[in-house]
Amino acid sequence: MMRAATRRSVLASGASLVAMPALAAAHPALKLRLAHSLPRSHPIHPALEFMAERVRERSGGAVWIEIFADGDLGQEVQLVEHLRAGRIDIAKVSASVLERRVPTYRLFDIPFLFRDDAHRRAAVAGAVGEEILASGTDHGLVGLGFYEAGTRSFYGREPIMAPEDLRGLRVRIQPSPTMARMIRALDGIPSELPWAATFSALQTGLVQAAENSVAALIAGRHAEVVRYYCHDEHTAVPDVLVASGRRWAQLDGETRRLLREAARDSSDRMDALWSIFTAEVRQASERLGVSFLHPDKEPFLARTAAIRDEYASEPDIGPLIARIVKTG
Repeated sequence: MMRAATRRSVLASGASLVAMPALAAAHPALKLRLAHSLPRSHPIHPALEFMAERVRERSGGAVWIEIFADGDLGQEVQLVEHLRAGRIDIAKVSASVLERRVPTYRLFDIPFLFRDDAHRRAAVAGAVGEEILASGTDHGLVGLGFYEAGTRSFYGREPIMAPEDLRGLRVRIQPSPTMARMIRALDGIPSELPWAATFSALQTGLVQAAENSVAALIAGRHAEVVRYYCHDEHTAVPDVLVASGRRWAQLDGETRRLLREAARDSSDRMDALWSIFTAEVRQASERLGVSFLHPDKEPFLARTAAIRDEYASEPDIGPLIARIVKTG
């Protein structure tokens, strides 16, 4: 059962839903720095605080995780490089951003690979998910777990109900070659921009559209400058908790086990927070004048079929894709 604090409004304030208890040890034996680029009002922040609490409790106060939010230590591309260099210990980043360093993560940006949320969750819950997380180890990035981030769809000042509506539009995307290919296949113009720059880009017309989960409408204030959110649900890109390979090599086996267990617990907490948050986001966005539309997905599927076929034939991720497709 969720704690009462978890059930309260996620959007009510930027405060954590899970209060951190006082540290048991004034001088913990191990301090780890964990960074993410989203605001504290986003449910990922209390989910990560929940992880930090678990680690503190189960280590008897010997291990303390300090969390840096709002991009204080850099945007996600920078955080990946900080991890590889050992400048930070753990970070939450999008699977899309990991694609350039860990090719396996490309599969999350393949349009319409997952049939629905249930299919995607089932596909990454077992051996396939563990294999994806492990694939970053040789690149200095140790995957600890996935976090719910919803399905991604297009939104802008005008409705995007068919691929033709994207023709000539500059569309903000995350730094992802695969996502850029998808936008070009739909005759749009991909524009890679960091999260922090997206609101102003939409506001000024630097980009005319974006693609993200509904969370972006409120967490990024995008509902203030767009009018239509169109549920084509082209991808379902999870967030990933990643540890620095350099730091991981310095940790003993018990600490590694503790961090993995706490990451799984916080992922479960994120699932609960996400469902509350997205319902509130939709209500808040509608009050700001955003309309939610449901285009026919078939034209989008047809225009992006070549991307799916190409990746399915690649030797490194083709077998993984086949296993995902067969997942019930």
